[in-house]
Amino acid sequence: MNRKIDKNGKTKEDWLAQAKVLSEALPYMRRYSGETFVIKFGGHAMGDAELARLFARDVVLLRQVGINPVVVHGGGPQIGAMLERLKIKSQFVDGLRITDKETVEVVEMVLSGTINKQIVSAINEVGGFAVGLSGKDGNLLRAEKLRRTRRDPDSNIERILDLGLVGEPTAVDPHILDHFDETDITPVIAPIGAGPGGETLNINADTVAGAIASAVAARRLLMLTDVEGVVDKKGNLIPEMTVKEARDNIADGTIQGGMIPKIETCLEAIENGVEGAVVIDGRVPHVMLLELFTEHGAGTLINPD
Repeated sequence: MNRKIDKNGKTKEDWLAQAKVLSEALPYMRRYSGETFVIKFGGHAMGDAELARLFARDVVLLRQVGINPVVVHGGGPQIGAMLERLKIKSQFVDGLRITDKETVEVVEMVLSGTINKQIVSAINEVGGFAVGLSGKDGNLLRAEKLRRTRRDPDSNIERILDLGLVGEPTAVDPHILDHFDETDITPVIAPIGAGPGGETLNINADTVAGAIASAVAARRLLMLTDVEGVVDKKGNLIPEMTVKEARDNIADGTIQGGMIPKIETCLEAIENGVEGAVVIDGRVPHVMLLELFTEHGAGTLINPD
């Protein structure tokens, strides 16, 4: 074999460049060693087999350099597909699925079963040690039914919308997660919680990730999305902003649509002690490594004021 070109087609210069990258990443690895990172995994990356495999490898790498990753996943498209297969019709209010008893059984089956175990298996297959949980395990996540109001445009009267078995977190008990910090186990959490009477409640995965990040005092909350981050009115990425700047960007319409609840989740986490929150593009291979271990980052970092 020509020693100048290996079997993968890489030259000595390629390997030197890779070594240089690893060397430059070392200070960031030391900075974050021993810290807990909560990662919201969802969107396109979950539906793409290669991106999901790379995500699993990156989670294992974070664990290998001393970071404690906690993965919270969504699964809206997969739930929708299963409900369609079972011929169960869904209704939505403000983007939230109205969840009756029949629907929540499917939601729990898909989130805590199929999706959760796929992610766990992917991490284990590339050398990690992952365990699947839901918010119902170890009393991790207590919740209550989510109530939304809608104002009638004619009468100007607000009425309460009943979304069924859709919940919002009321308490997080991180006791079970504390044990994982002392091991090499990576928890993978489905966003299912228990209501006051023990009933199963379906909770938005972004909201669960933010609540857990707050409860474990995470160094970072990483929100994987299907966009590059927060962009300004010209469409350019905003690489960094403070909590106040984020609120100003919501108020003036720079941040709009589905990005608003994501940013509000980030802001609430920061106000509850999380050091920083990042919105990054899960469609980009190794995006977490780019964000954490390079100087330029990869998305929008929100810092305390």
